[in-house]
Amino acid sequence: MVAAPRTRALPPLLWISDGRGDVERLVGIATVAVAAGLRAVQLREPSWSARQLADACARMRPLFARVGGALLVNDRVDVAASGCCDGAQVGHRSLQVAEARRVLGAAPWLGASCHDAEELAVAAAGGADFALLSPVWPTASKPGNPALDVAAAGALTAAARLPVHWLGGVTAARIAATQALPRSQRPAGFAVLGAIGAAADPAAVTAELVRSVAAALAP
Repeated sequence: MVAAPRTRALPPLLWISDGRGDVERLVGIATVAVAAGLRAVQLREPSWSARQLADACARMRPLFARVGGALLVNDRVDVAASGCCDGAQVGHRSLQVAEARRVLGAAPWLGASCHDAEELAVAAAGGADFALLSPVWPTASKPGNPALDVAAAGALTAAARLPVHWLGGVTAARIAATQALPRSQRPAGFAVLGAIGAAADPAAVTAELVRSVAAALAP
């Protein structure tokens, strides 16, 4: 099964939670980040049970639904299939992309974590709506993992058969620098973890990232 055609793209800035397991903290950050322009979040909380994840979705989904945003969960296709959120992101520990699409059906968002051309091709063939390509820049969340660099990420993005969001070491300044790339090599969006989640002022950081993304993705 392949994904149904989308009438709109996934919002171009995606915040991924950092796995600390504190739902009150996440709701608080999401509330101010949405007010500052964030429109998509992925709950990446591997320590949570399915029930805990579904309960968190019930609290956070209204924040994003009222601004036309998207709430995704990491890995837990079963939770996404229950209808408590808008879709799922799968990686190397998850179901294969094609199997995840079969379980979810055509409507929910399905993203795939990718690191090279082969994984991007599998994601597109399996029915993913978008890919998270990483790490584009060095990142503290994956110490020791070699970064792709902008040139390699741009080439992979241009050749991919699905929208690609860049992840790993994303900052407002690095987003701005991608404006120098040919349009075909620019990503469809960017994803961040600590840039928002660990910020002293998540609202201010989100607003800066939203502005940088809008400028970088302008025609």
